Amino acid sequence: MTRTLNANARLCVAGAAGVLMALAAPSARAAWTLNMTPGISALSRQIYDLHMLMFWWCVGIAVVVFGVMIYSMVRFRKSRGAVADTHLLHSTRVEIIWTILPVLILISMAVPAARTLIETENSAGSKLTIRVTGYQWKWGYEYGDTGVKVLSTLARDSNRARELGSGVDPNSVANYLLEVDRPLVVPAGERVRLLITAQDVIHSWWMPALAIKKDAIPGFINEAWFDIDADKTGVYRGQCAELCGRDHGFMPIVIDVRSKEDFNQWLKQQQDALKASAAPATGAPGASSQAAVSVTHAGIG
Repeated sequence: MTRTLNANARLCVAGAAGVLMALAAPSARAAWTLNMTPGISALSRQIYDLHMLMFWWCVGIAVVVFGVMIYSMVRFRKSRGAVADTHLLHSTRVEIIWTILPVLILISMAVPAARTLIETENSAGSKLTIRVTGYQWKWGYEYGDTGVKVLSTLARDSNRARELGSGVDPNSVANYLLEVDRPLVVPAGERVRLLITAQDVIHSWWMPALAIKKDAIPGFINEAWFDIDADKTGVYRGQCAELCGRDHGFMPIVIDVRSKEDFNQWLKQQQDALKASAAPATGAPGASSQAAVSVTHAGIG
C-alpha cells in the first residue's frame, strides 16, 4: 500500500514538473484570439456573420434552458417541501410551443446557411485561376496559363530555429513558423479561383483571413474563390490544417495581397524571367528543364 502511494506521488510530482517545464519553455506562436476573424473579403464577412448568428442563437438557448433548470432546482427543492409529480401531467399548449419554436429557430439558421454555402461554391466571373498543390511539406502555386509557378516553403530562419540544438532563440525570429520564402501573390479587388489538390498525401489549405479551409487531396480537385477588398492589401498568414506527416507543423501559408497594378507588374516580371530562362533552350540540350527549375524558384519582385 505504501509503495503504491509513493509511486502515485512520484507520478504526480513528475506530471506537475512536466507541466511547469512546458509552461516555462520559450514559445513563439501567432496571436491568440477567441473568435473568428471577419476577414478581408465580403464572403469572409458573410461567413463571419453566419457564425455569429449561430453563436447568439446558442447563447440564447443556453440561457433559457439552463435558467429554467436552475430555477426549477432552486424553487422546487425538497428542503422547501416540494413533492415530485408522480402523474407526469402534460400541457398540449406547451408541447405545441416547444415543437414549433425549435422549427422556427432551425429555419432561421438554415436559410442564411444555405445562402452562404451556395455563394462559397459560386466562382463564376473569376479573372484569375491559381492551381494550389500540396506537397510534403510545401505548397506549389501555378498561375493559370501564364506559365508562372511558385514553390513556397518554410523560411530558412524559421527552419533553422526549429532544429534541436540550433542555438537560435525562436522568439528572435519574426513570424516564427509562419513565414515562407515565396508567398502567394494575389490581386485585391479581383475575383480569384483556387483549384486545390495534392501530390502525395492529404493536406488542407487554410487561410483564416479569407475564411477558406479546403482539403488538398491527391487525384481530386477542390475549388474555392475569393475577392479581396481593394483596400485590404498586405500580408496574411495561414497553415496546413490536415495532419500530413512528420513536418505537418512546418508548412505555413502566406499570401501577399497587392493592388491590381502592382500584381500585374509582378506577374509581368515573372513572365519576363520565364522567357529569359527559356531562351537558351533552343541551343542547349537539357536547358528547358533547368529553365523550369529556375522559374519555379524565381524570387518575388
